[in-house]
Amino acid sequence: VQLQASGGGLVPAGGSLRLSCTASRGISSSFRVMSMGWYRQAPGKQREVVAIIDIDGGTNYEDSVKGRFTISRDNTKKTLYLQMNRLAPEDTAVYYCNGRRAGLDVWGQGTQVTVSS
Repeated sequence: VQLQASGGGLVPAGGSLRLSCTASRGISSSFRVMSMGWYRQAPGKQREVVAIIDIDGGTNYEDSVKGRFTISRDNTKKTLYLQMNRLAPEDTAVYYCNGRRAGLDVWGQGTQVTVSS
């Protein structure tokens, strides 16, 4: 597995979680030059982008998570993060991390986030 995601779980509405995604095996040396992102897929829905961070640290967020979620990266640890605060039931989904650069598009295995009402 080249991108290993972790940190999902079951939380009550209003709670917080921090997801992590660590690069390994062959892409760790490329991590710092990859645009990284978090995506999610809820049951019966298409996968959607949640947040993107580029190689210079610039970020973009899906409208519904602005002000609640923060994406960040630590290039020395080859790790991508998603801090999720004020979680709501509609945030329930499998969350995937993704890394991209020219000629490379890598997905992690997904981590389940469930928010109870």
